[in-house]
Amino acid sequence: MGLIERATVHASYYRYNPSLAPAIVAAVLYTIAFILTLVQWVRYRAWIWGIMVVSAAMEAAGWISRCLSVEKVTDKSTYSVQFGLVILAPVLMAACCYIIFSRILFLIVPRQSRTFKLCWVPPRFITPIFVGFDVVALLLQMGGAIMITSVDDTDKDARDKLNTGKHVAQIGVIVQLVAFGLFAVAAIRFNFTSQRFTNSVSERYESFGEKEHIIGGVAKNKHWPTLLRVVNITTILILVRSVYRLVEFTQGTTGYLNTNEWPLYVFDALCIYPCVALFVYWHPSRYLPYMGFRLPKEAR
Repeated sequence: MGLIERATVHASYYRYNPSLAPAIVAAVLYTIAFILTLVQWVRYRAWIWGIMVVSAAMEAAGWISRCLSVEKVTDKSTYSVQFGLVILAPVLMAACCYIIFSRILFLIVPRQSRTFKLCWVPPRFITPIFVGFDVVALLLQMGGAIMITSVDDTDKDARDKLNTGKHVAQIGVIVQLVAFGLFAVAAIRFNFTSQRFTNSVSERYESFGEKEHIIGGVAKNKHWPTLLRVVNITTILILVRSVYRLVEFTQGTTGYLNTNEWPLYVFDALCIYPCVALFVYWHPSRYLPYMGFRLPKEAR
């Protein structure tokens, strides 16, 4: 290896030789998913789903930035952008799961049955409580990502700064993992506890054709369990990705996950993509009557 090649490897922000091809595939797939999510957001006027639009845009921009970063591994700005966006986007996707699960509860569970025993958390508090944890996790991971990507190898205290950033991001992932883990258990459990309301949903709403019902004057598909299963699948995928990131931060810069590229695509890109794509096909607006920022009083 010549002097120039050694200098390039030393200056690279990656601890492996990054590949361009998988980065391009990820960038194309996420860009398509973002465009479809954006079109549906406008088409269905599902304003609360704007959070998913933002997170899909972050993923698309993150992987596009990675394509640029792979071509110039010594450029700090593109490396920082791709690292930060890919790290933070799933945190917003978790918030989407909280919101949709809460709306499902409001839709199918009668007001008198929305007890702590059934839901563990009353529907009206699911979004503020879990999104609150999400915001804390987002800020911590953002702060950690900024610290990690702003470290200059020439600084005397570079290792200390890197460790500090790693620990901050690590705490952020732990917060997200604990909160989202509890939510995942509650959401998956609800698949079984919600069976008692399957018939009552049909009885409570006016019949409109074979597969739809009128809810608040809006015709919607009655097969809400499908949407609940999509939320469950998305929740599990985000959990897998969060565990991966936690292990990555714990191992440090010299760990296996930081010195090999394939885990990034398997446990992050591949895990998170269905979290966008599944909702493109099974869009919440096809199952829920209200997708505005606030539920009408009669729906609460």
